[in-house]
Amino acid sequence: MRVGKLTPKELQEHVFSYLVQRRPEVKLRSALGEDSTIMDLGDHFCVMSTDPITGAVDKAGWLAVHVSANDVASNGAEPVCCLMTILMPAGTSMEFIAQVMKDAAQAAKELDIEISGGHTELTAAVNKPVISTTVVGKASKDMLISSDGAKPGDQIVVTKNIGLEGTAILATDAKEYLSTFLSQQEIEEATKMLAAISVVKEGILSTEFGVNAMHDITEGGLLGALYEMAEGAELGFSIEEEKVPLAAVTNKICQHLGLDVLRFLSSGSMLIATDRGEQLLEHLGKAGIESSIIGEFTQSRDKFLTRQNKKIKIDPPEGDELWRGLEIIDKK
Repeated sequence: MRVGKLTPKELQEHVFSYLVQRRPEVKLRSALGEDSTIMDLGDHFCVMSTDPITGAVDKAGWLAVHVSANDVASNGAEPVCCLMTILMPAGTSMEFIAQVMKDAAQAAKELDIEISGGHTELTAAVNKPVISTTVVGKASKDMLISSDGAKPGDQIVVTKNIGLEGTAILATDAKEYLSTFLSQQEIEEATKMLAAISVVKEGILSTEFGVNAMHDITEGGLLGALYEMAEGAELGFSIEEEKVPLAAVTNKICQHLGLDVLRFLSSGSMLIATDRGEQLLEHLGKAGIESSIIGEFTQSRDKFLTRQNKKIKIDPPEGDELWRGLEIIDKK
């Protein structure tokens, strides 16, 4: 049974096609690669994004706040407040719910945002925790950024290492299995990657610097996010695999499980389109954020990855390798 996000074709046919009602206040609405909606409220734009956490249990409350804040920051907005919907299986202890909220409150403190509302219930409709957050942010009208603003020739910048979230989830939820081929030091390194999951800082810094487009890399990994950005801008792209930043432990896990690391859950990394790549790297570096130029957007709609001097055509995203990895581990 397939799990994960719908494909671009499925989204277009079964979701977007029904979204026909329009309001003039809405300036950015549902589309491929757009994770937020933007409303014109006069002096500022209001930017909102919603996301569920279904694939992780440990620190799920903390993660839920960060992933929605990341989407808001990808549009150049400052996260302000968060609403949470928490659905717990019947019989869940109050201590577990309290831990979820404690973790969420920690994330809110880190981001300086308020958890301003939500809903919490125990229900037989779920067999594991489902936590959905909606983060609301504000943006200056002259600094708004979308994921579809890339221009031909723009350099593609990626922050930090890819695969951070997927690596951390496997190291936490499948620690026993990973311990059969990873050292204790590698397990600890992988687990700590979750701490780097926020892209709010690089989102705000890149907005101030002035870039053409941003998209945080989540489900579908690097190639999925790049595909969405290119399709939204009606462009193609060309990237070099050897330039993609990747931690050795992430690569080791993916190779052992036979997973494509370029399609591996990668919250914690931001994709940025800019015509001043080297200057942006320097700008981010001064704030302690490592980043890399991995390729460029092209006028042609073709999408290519260069691997060992061979060009490989990139297909539309179909799912995230994390889910396949968890299935493989479950069968061991």
